[in-house]
Amino acid sequence: MTTVVFGARGNVGRHVVDGLLAAGAQVRAVSRTPGPDTVQADLDHPETLPAAFDGADRMFLYGMLDPQQPYDTEKVLAAAAAAGIRQVVLLSSVSVLDPDADHPVPRVNRAIEQAVQRAGLDWTFLRPGSFATNTRTWWAGSIRADNVVRLPYPLARTAPVHEKDIAALAVAALTEPGHSHQAYTIYGAESLTLQRQVEHIGDAIGRTIGIEHVSEDEARAEVGRTMHPVVAAAIVGQWAAAARVPAPTSSIVEKITGAPAHSYAQWAISHADDFR
Repeated sequence: MTTVVFGARGNVGRHVVDGLLAAGAQVRAVSRTPGPDTVQADLDHPETLPAAFDGADRMFLYGMLDPQQPYDTEKVLAAAAAAGIRQVVLLSSVSVLDPDADHPVPRVNRAIEQAVQRAGLDWTFLRPGSFATNTRTWWAGSIRADNVVRLPYPLARTAPVHEKDIAALAVAALTEPGHSHQAYTIYGAESLTLQRQVEHIGDAIGRTIGIEHVSEDEARAEVGRTMHPVVAAAIVGQWAAAARVPAPTSSIVEKITGAPAHSYAQWAISHADDFR
């Protein structure tokens, strides 16, 4: 049995590949760009998919990347079904659970989930909250350049999820029984202020990092340098709502995998070079 892993060089996908190989599974790592250990295929170009799916029976699929240009889920799933894929583990988003959220992130991910359900495959949905790796995207540049993080709400709380924990759940769903038609909401195990997250990064790189208070508009512009403006606006809005409010946490990683979730401090240590 072969598992196709899309986004095999991505933050989560590369750990899914490693976990599957460690479990003794046959893996076909897929990337948009060619490489020595990957098969080239592109979800935006369904004509490239048959070679990736050939002889495989399950896949790890990511949801929304670009909120303005989502891939054609129906065509992707049709190609998968035609090739004999029977199971899909989808990396979705916790935002799909908010019935009032109408910005592109939940809207596109809801549509992808619904298309997967209609396709008649065994499915498992992974719905993480805030990725720990997003803080690298948001803050690494200003830390390296100015040793500062610019925030509108330093006391806003989130529960960052380590990408290895998301991957571990994906590997469990792809290699163990009992996960068919399950949707797992994934938060980190700790509710931390953004200020405390910055402190953990400082501890990891061995210096104190300053925090500069900025307006919401300035924060949207700052985050928007590395993320789509729609996504940046949603993130700053979430920070505003989370000011001084404990973030939801979860124990789903330990429940499913038997191993405790990684802490944000552990994440900061393993990514310290990104901030130096």
